[in-house]
Amino acid sequence: MVVGWAVASAQPRVQQTVDWTAVSPEFEGATYVNDPATCQTCHEEVMETYAHTTHARAFDLASDPAGQCESCHGPRSKHIEDPTDVLAFATLPARTQSAVCLQCHEGGSRMGFKAGAHQSNDVSCASCHQVMEQRSDSALLITASTTETCYTCHADVRGDLNKMSHHPVREGKMDCASCHNTHGATPGLLVKATLNDTCYTCHADKRGPFLWEHAPVRESCANCHTPHGSNHRTLLTSKDPFQCLTCHSYGGHINLPRYNRVSNPYGQGCSNCHITPHGSNHPSGAKLTR
Repeated sequence: MVVGWAVASAQPRVQQTVDWTAVSPEFEGATYVNDPATCQTCHEEVMETYAHTTHARAFDLASDPAGQCESCHGPRSKHIEDPTDVLAFATLPARTQSAVCLQCHEGGSRMGFKAGAHQSNDVSCASCHQVMEQRSDSALLITASTTETCYTCHADVRGDLNKMSHHPVREGKMDCASCHNTHGATPGLLVKATLNDTCYTCHADKRGPFLWEHAPVRESCANCHTPHGSNHRTLLTSKDPFQCLTCHSYGGHINLPRYNRVSNPYGQGCSNCHITPHGSNHPSGAKLTR
């Protein structure tokens, strides 16, 4: 039986085109030159670096590579007639720049880009990608790696990842894209719909279900952990006993910091006894002690 999705996926992909007059009235009446050699007469140095990029190689393999410059820069007959009539790509508004790129790069992980935080904050494709020069091994990023590209805006995250407890980003075992889809539309641009589901992609043992659940854990991992880095162990938002005391501040128990400091020389506080803070499946684990 054929289902709706199968029918949709079987349809040939329709190449969209940019309405260049809507991009700028200066394109009114302009026509396509369709000759990269004409562009090269003035832009030889730029074309030299461009020749080594993914886009250049893709157009070389295309059945009709003639319009490769104008696919991104629009019809340039007016520019040929009058070189002072430039209308550079970099001068276009951020959303317009992205619309040009999305005429080809709209599907897959980029389906939610138009509704995402980057688009809403006027971050265009060109903010992260350098089309005219191969600076990275993949994705035409503006720096050599995904993480360094993200750091160009998110310097606070770089600082967090240099703290004592951190995800192994600076060690090269993961990068920002391990948790974030920069082209997505989820809160925090996460790769999954929720924070917890994103964490579970690596920390499946914390998913449960548990016979004895710890409610804050079920609600959000961020109740106890900060994702980018902390000066407390295991990415905790505060020192172990103080972390627990944010909720468990009742009396009659040795949950005061002075008791935890004396009874536990390793500084683990409450978790010295409550060893399964994420949840327990032990019949006697109601207090998360086993």
